[in-house]
Amino acid sequence: MTTDSMPTPAEGEGAPVEAGATPAGTGAAGNPRALARARRRQSAARFWRDYRRNRGGMWGLGALVLIALVAVFAPQLVGADSQSVTDAPGGALESPSGEFPLGTDQFGRSVLALLVWGARVSLTVGLLAAFLCVAIGTLVGIVAGHFHGWYTTVLMRITDWFLVMPTLVLAIALATVMDRSMWTVVIAIGVTTWPTTARLVRAQTLAVESRPYIERARALGGDHGHIMIRHVLPNVMPLVLAQTTLVISSAILTEAMLAFLGLSDPTVTSWGGMLQDAREAGAVSAGHWWYLAPPGIAVAAVALAFTLCGRAIESVLNPKLGVTR
Repeated sequence: MTTDSMPTPAEGEGAPVEAGATPAGTGAAGNPRALARARRRQSAARFWRDYRRNRGGMWGLGALVLIALVAVFAPQLVGADSQSVTDAPGGALESPSGEFPLGTDQFGRSVLALLVWGARVSLTVGLLAAFLCVAIGTLVGIVAGHFHGWYTTVLMRITDWFLVMPTLVLAIALATVMDRSMWTVVIAIGVTTWPTTARLVRAQTLAVESRPYIERARALGGDHGHIMIRHVLPNVMPLVLAQTTLVISSAILTEAMLAFLGLSDPTVTSWGGMLQDAREAGAVSAGHWWYLAPPGIAVAAVALAFTLCGRAIESVLNPKLGVTR
C-alpha cells in the first residue's frame, strides 16, 4: 500500500492516540478536576491504609468515636433533666450502686449522667479552642515565613514573648477580666497557645519557599496571596493537621484546669467543673473517690486518645518517622 492510499485522520480528529492512553476529553485524563478528585481519593485511601497499621492510633480513634457518640446522644442516654438540682433522683454523695453506677454528687445527681453531659462541653471547648489556636498560628507562621522585613521580626518577637510566658497564667488573666462563659474559656485558650504552631508552620513555610516551583510561580507573575494560598498552604496542611490533634488534648486539659479554678461558666456542666464541685463538697478529705475519679479519668482518657491520633497522623504524613505499631 502506498502512502497516497493510507487513510488520513478526518478533519478535527487530530493525531492518533497512542496505545494505552486515554483519549483527550474523555475520563479523568481529559478533565483536570476529575483527575484532581481521583488523586485526592487515592491519597485518602493510602493515608487510611497507613493509619490502620498504627495500633495506638486506631485505639485512640476508636475511643474518640465512642466518646463523641456519647456526647452527641447525651439527651437520649441520660435525659435532659439529669442536671437539675431541684429534681435530683438520689441522696447527697451516695456511693456507687446498681441505681447509680458512679454514685451521686452533693445534690443527689448521678455522677454518670453528669459525666456524659460534661463530654459535650469539654469536647466542644477543646475543638473550638484548638481551631482558634491553629488558625492564628498558621496565619502568623505563613506570613512570617513568606515575607522578610521589620514586620516579620516584630511578628516573631511577639511570638517569642507568648512562647516564654506561662500559658496557664495568661489564660487565667484573660478569663479573669472577661465574662465567665464557655466562649471566654475558648478565647483564653486559643489566644495563648498559638506560638508553638506558628513557629512550626514558619519553619515549614521557609522550607517550602526554597523549592524551585515557588521561583517559577513568582516568575510567572504570581503575587504574594497566590503563592501563600495556592502553593504554601497546601504543603503545610499535613503539619497543621497533626498539630491540631495534639493541640486539642492540651486545650481540653487547660479547660479542665480553668474550670477547676472556678473561671468557667458555673451553670455549664464540664469535667473540670465536676472536679471543682467535688473539691468544694469536700470529696478529697471525705474520701468520696467516685466523685473525683470519673471526671479526672475522662479528661486523661480523651487527652491520651487525641495524643495517640496525633502521633499516628504525624508518623503517616512524615515518612522519616515511619509508622509505629
